Amino acid sequence: EATTEGAASTAAAAAPAAAAAPSLPPPVEVGPVPMTDVGYEEANASGMRKVISKRLTASFAEVPHFYVDVEVELDALLAFRKELKAKHEVAVSVNDLVIRSAGLALRDVPEANAFWNGSAAELNSTVDISVAVATPTGLITPIVQNVDKKGLVDITTNVKDLAGRAKEGKLAPEEYQGGTFTISNLGMFGINQFSAVINQPQACIMAVGGGTRTVVVDSKESEPRVATIMTSRLSCDRRVVDEAIAAQYLQAFQSYMNKPQLLMM
Repeated sequence: EATTEGAASTAAAAAPAAAAAPSLPPPVEVGPVPMTDVGYEEANASGMRKVISKRLTASFAEVPHFYVDVEVELDALLAFRKELKAKHEVAVSVNDLVIRSAGLALRDVPEANAFWNGSAAELNSTVDISVAVATPTGLITPIVQNVDKKGLVDITTNVKDLAGRAKEGKLAPEEYQGGTFTISNLGMFGINQFSAVINQPQACIMAVGGGTRTVVVDSKESEPRVATIMTSRLSCDRRVVDEAIAAQYLQAFQSYMNKPQLLMM
């Protein structure tokens, strides 16, 4: 026992002293934030902006958003657009081609053309695309109906008419209330990519950026080349559209954009 006690005493003496707990710095007192002398003017929200604010706040709070991106090479589509103008005197915008491609992709992947009815997902029977248009009183989304069944000329004419009357505040309620899918395009403002809030009760909204010149390499054997790349981001309601459906839709959209001749069929 004496030997055991002696060994224990020796070990205790050899052990390093426990490190003292670090002392916490004293709390920092934060005084009131000084106010600046810069003046401001309160802008009263229009009735439309109040409605938009209420609906988008509810959407972002209630809808489980998730996002999927796809990059689309635009060079073939831009060349096709020039050819339509030169050979057929048909002037269409890139956004018109995006709308047509989206409509055909929704026809091919109807699960993305759906909505949440409160307890289950329902597929829409028509492809009606809401197109975001900026107006002095806020964004409004006039609807291009039956996009999958319309030609490019009809879509171009329809979009110009709706956008023009939207900016003048002359749309009828049925021309902007409803829709099965929304497209918001900020490419003309120099925006490369962004995320959009779902327009309930729709299940998806696609945010389209502008084309940027980018160096791409197709394979290990190919030489680098420069291409015009556009990023499209799909915001999805996870209750309705899962990741696989979102990917299928974007693959179909990308395919139509890469092969613009299909848009004439």
